[in-house]
Amino acid sequence: MKRFYRSSDEKVVGGVCAGLSRYFDLNLVGLRWVVALVTIFMSGIPAILYVMAWVVFKERPTRDIYDI
Repeated sequence: MKRFYRSSDEKVVGGVCAGLSRYFDLNLVGLRWVVALVTIFMSGIPAILYVMAWVVFKERPTRDIYDI
């Protein structure tokens, strides 16, 4: 079953865009540009949604290199 996680290795702010990019198989840079432009033109409402997603969704679990 496919689950949405925030990215822990490709994040710039919270990893939400990187997680969306990975989940929907989208171009990460393009998605970040779209989110930035939509945030500017919609008076910051998407920024509030971004912060909510940052709080709600878990960060993707990663294996420690010493857990081998």
